[in-house]
Amino acid sequence: MSRTVSPPPSKRRKTSVSSAAPLEDLQLFRIYSHNVNGIQPYLQRSITSFFQYSAHNPEPRAHAHASLRDFLRRHHWPELLFLQEVKINPDDIATIRAFERSVRPNIDDAGAPDYVTFTCLPSDKFNARGFGRKVYGVASIIRKDFHDQYVERVRHVDWDLEGRFLVIETKPIRNILRLAIFNVYAVNGTDNPYKDPMTGEVCGTRHDRKLKVHSLLQSECRKLERRGFRIIIAGDLNIARHRIDGHPNLRTFPYQHCLNRADFEARFFGHSIAEHSDTETTRSQVDIKDVSNPSAVIEETGSSLGMVDTFRYLHPHQKGYTYYSRARPFGESCDRVDMIIVSSSLKPYLRDAGMLATPAERGPSDHVPLYAGLDFGRSLEWLMRKHSQSNIHQ
Repeated sequence: MSRTVSPPPSKRRKTSVSSAAPLEDLQLFRIYSHNVNGIQPYLQRSITSFFQYSAHNPEPRAHAHASLRDFLRRHHWPELLFLQEVKINPDDIATIRAFERSVRPNIDDAGAPDYVTFTCLPSDKFNARGFGRKVYGVASIIRKDFHDQYVERVRHVDWDLEGRFLVIETKPIRNILRLAIFNVYAVNGTDNPYKDPMTGEVCGTRHDRKLKVHSLLQSECRKLERRGFRIIIAGDLNIARHRIDGHPNLRTFPYQHCLNRADFEARFFGHSIAEHSDTETTRSQVDIKDVSNPSAVIEETGSSLGMVDTFRYLHPHQKGYTYYSRARPFGESCDRVDMIIVSSSLKPYLRDAGMLATPAERGPSDHVPLYAGLDFGRSLEWLMRKHSQSNIHQ
């Protein structure tokens, strides 16, 4: 990969370098995710319009940058940063190289962690042609020491050509865990046509494709679980699960959105997934009465993966949103459509989860970043005991 070019000496500015936890004793594993709605603004090195303050790091920085390197520094060098909707033309090598350089150490933070990048960009010539082929696309940024020590491979999935999925498969972490970590930009269901990517023949709508992708992703996760992997799915899932996740209202029109939501719920969580006894949380699950034949949904989707929504598990009553419409003032119309969900067997490791829901952290996007932390520092005995206690209280 190309090395970054330092600015001329007169423009160099010394900054403090934040330390990162040594990976030989990996404890808190952190993943951040952000639908950036176009990568280009984040490749700049000196934009001061955004990111003046951080919800996680209240210390003001007079010259904070709208750059990926600055985001990583500001949030203490996380192991993973997933980006969705990067909007890079797959033939634009210059932008791909600029993206690679944007996360490398520079003269201001020499000695800070290095990062490597992976992209999945659309190759579907029938369904991803708009805006000069600058549509969709996901990118995974991995801290290099974590990558070198734990990552076995990073791969695409063979059932998607729109640039929506990247999968990181790890070696065992602390000799007990293998992770399959999905970076996902899920299909947005609409009535627009979906074309066969091989022939170009219309074979349904984007709603139909969304449901098919739910099925394919569920099947992919099951195969990985049979191979001993624990699953993490992070990104823009284009589903708001509960009433509490939509403001001022959960989207129910057109009616197909209710069916899409029920399908997602059945495949990844199940209809009896209330993580707590709280009545508001229970009421805010997918409304079965909104679905014409819920038993058919359950029968068609098969047994649920039984995953855990990290934010909702840790914050059962809290309203929080990740998508904020640019057509309305910030906070007036919003939804929680970006999530980090994990295999239920990872629940004992879950330490924190949240979102950086400020205009500053949103920057030039219409989404805000979200994060989750998993604590791998506890002993296996402690975790097994905690998991058993959790099961008893459910």
